[in-house]
Amino acid sequence: MITFNEILENVESLSIEDKFSLSEIIKKRAIEERRQEILKIANESYKEYKDGKIAPMTVSEFFEELTN
Repeated sequence: MITFNEILENVESLSIEDKFSLSEIIKKRAIEERRQEILKIANESYKEYKDGKIAPMTVSEFFEELTN
């Protein structure tokens, strides 16, 4: 497995244009990965709601639950 330091060393050999392109690609992939994580959490929450494990609540009720 390649180490983080080895990746950085390899990036150093790229042209500035390639570095910017790589940066954009990594940023877009990280955003998409985060979107997938959020979708997974939302789907799990919706399933819990449908299964009756959680109930709707107001913002006030939510904050009250957080502080208790």
